[in-house]
Amino acid sequence: MPAPSDDLPLPFAFDGPEAPIAPEVIARDASGGVTIRAIRLTSPIRIDGQLDEAIYSTVRSISDFTQNEPKEGSPATEKTEIWVLFDRDTVYVVARCWESQPERMIVNEMRRDSTNIVQNENIAFAFDTFYDRRNAVVFEINAIGGRIDAQVTNERNLNMDWNPIWELQVGRFEGGWTLEAAIPFKSLRYRPGRAQIWGFNVRRVNRWKNEVSYLTRIPAAMTMRGHFQSSLMATVVGLEAPSGSRNLEIKPYAISDLTTDLQAAPSISNELGGDIGVDVKYGITQSLTTDFTYNTDFAQVEADEQQVNLTRFSLFFPEKREFFLENQGTFAFGGTLGLGGGGGGGGGGGQFGATPSDTPLLFYSRRIGLDAGRAVPIEAGGRLTGRAGRYSLGLLNIQAGEEPLSGGRATNFSVVRLKRDIWRKSSVGGIFTGRSVGQSGVGTNEAYGVDGSFAFYDNLAINAYWAQTRTRELTGDATSYRTQLDYTGDRYGVQLERLVVGDSFNPEVGFLRRGDMRRSFGQFRFSPRPRSNKRIRRFFSMGSLAYIENGAGRLETRDRDAEFAIEFHNGDRFNVAYGDTYEFLPQPFAIASGVTIPTGSYEFANFRTGFNLGQQRRLAGSASVEHGTFYSGHKTTLSLSRGRVHVTPQLSIEPRISVDWVDLPEGSFTSRLVGSRATYTMTPLMFVSALVQYNAGNHTVAANVRLRWEYQPGSELFVVLNEQRNTLTERFPDLENRSVIVKFNRVFRF
Repeated sequence: MPAPSDDLPLPFAFDGPEAPIAPEVIARDASGGVTIRAIRLTSPIRIDGQLDEAIYSTVRSISDFTQNEPKEGSPATEKTEIWVLFDRDTVYVVARCWESQPERMIVNEMRRDSTNIVQNENIAFAFDTFYDRRNAVVFEINAIGGRIDAQVTNERNLNMDWNPIWELQVGRFEGGWTLEAAIPFKSLRYRPGRAQIWGFNVRRVNRWKNEVSYLTRIPAAMTMRGHFQSSLMATVVGLEAPSGSRNLEIKPYAISDLTTDLQAAPSISNELGGDIGVDVKYGITQSLTTDFTYNTDFAQVEADEQQVNLTRFSLFFPEKREFFLENQGTFAFGGTLGLGGGGGGGGGGGQFGATPSDTPLLFYSRRIGLDAGRAVPIEAGGRLTGRAGRYSLGLLNIQAGEEPLSGGRATNFSVVRLKRDIWRKSSVGGIFTGRSVGQSGVGTNEAYGVDGSFAFYDNLAINAYWAQTRTRELTGDATSYRTQLDYTGDRYGVQLERLVVGDSFNPEVGFLRRGDMRRSFGQFRFSPRPRSNKRIRRFFSMGSLAYIENGAGRLETRDRDAEFAIEFHNGDRFNVAYGDTYEFLPQPFAIASGVTIPTGSYEFANFRTGFNLGQQRRLAGSASVEHGTFYSGHKTTLSLSRGRVHVTPQLSIEPRISVDWVDLPEGSFTSRLVGSRATYTMTPLMFVSALVQYNAGNHTVAANVRLRWEYQPGSELFVVLNEQRNTLTERFPDLENRSVIVKFNRVFRF
């Protein structure tokens, strides 16, 4: 039953209409503003997905959603009812989703944090717990209990590896489906004080009819990302947080492994090992959290997906380790995501935008705990993240041990990030990174910089940074700066950028794909929506130019790309693209074993066409074929990415293929990379997956098999098999290395 209100005074003024007065729970104004009143309970509700408690008949629901797609601004065609409730310890979000044709619902994914959940019938709700109109936590649920939990920073950087403790159950009724979600206050961070004002929005996806609707009015340009837009959220009043709440979590682990490594000297065969460690999380205040880790282990992390590299620059691999991924948006710098989650902006230079961003990362967390492809022991570390008023703070310090096989010395890594919100959606800040032992093993390495992100209206942003590094053995230009203008309207898009990287700029706790350059980039997009077309959602026409000189003014790269695409209402997409490139090689480039391209200037052009089948289909994926000149020869590429074969809602197979046929005067070769991930999900909190990859470039086949069971919220059991074999041997490939790992952890909350 609802409890009587204490009528706590509101802590500050808020955007939107005045708070609704009981029995009303929602108020709307003519400008589209929405204010919601949360309902306080005297006792917890039973989380079973049935919605049979009296509260759902005595308290009015929140409804009247508005379409974002396909008819922007029109009322949703399917009714959605929402309740926002709370008690002393927990916030509840409850939904009743009516369906006119429930037999047509598309639901084929149960695995937690699978992006395919977004392609199902689903509800997504988001809280801006600091009411800063910039950041949010997001929860997405489909009709069979698949779930995503994520953090959103600055309305665009998404971190899906945030996994708080919360409870969820879904159910069915004759007219649709239901959900009940219970999120402990301890799992969230918010402003100090008992009386709370939060932002809130809900997105409903009716995938079988490709309709997207929101609680508040969201422009079509935001598409499925509308619930990321904290500045457009409704306001929730009436919430009361636990007085003086603190959060202490202690999470010890134990691990045992059986290892074989026939490439080591001396070789290892079935060597039994084990270890223990602990992670501790403590809420210093309601908005500041500190984390400590001792003898950190990441053996349960899925293996990297291998890549083919036909460029002369470094490959970028995303971070997958939980400790570094949590709160990663705090460390974003210069408009880029700072913890290995992406290369940031900078346009789509390179053939068809295929190359990663040239924008340096000042903090790339894979520099910590990894050296020359080998794991380096992390002895201990700590992190402080959160907010204090208009300031965001991130501090990180990690002590890594020695790695004898690669010669790596014990090293201390530190990062300091401070950012202040200004105006409505803008910010300025600074960052410092350092390591006690540089990658050369001599002296230290530091990097520091200042940045600003300035947002105007809903779709215009200017990002800028200036940074410098200090490395003992380098004496040249150690600075880098960037200015970027980004307009992301629904019909038009424009991106302009100037990026400079000095010849001695060397962020050794970061990622630098390409140094010594002056890059100018421009991109224009035109994406009209045809009126009253039942098949085509929109057209895309896009053109870009990247012009890169070295510090001496010599042109090294020029990329000109053009693309035309059609996006269909059912999620399919067809595209054709053409790109031409000028490339100067200042020194010979070994592109493959026994094949070296000599110094010189080269011009080549490629044509590509591809088709993408929407992820909601039983057979989905993106297939493309590309052909054209390549340096002084020719190249043909066939690829299948994001492939998915839906067998049952519990079983899926995700194939991936990339084949390059390269014919050069210096030699011909074929690169093949074939892989597949198979996943069987027993429950939304228990799955087993197998990632198998064959790489003809290094003549190996590798397998990574993982069982993950969250046997209680926040506590997990992992069983992992890693194996690599050499395909050059006759008959069955010879074993190179193998490990079997069992890891158990348990969270204790106080």
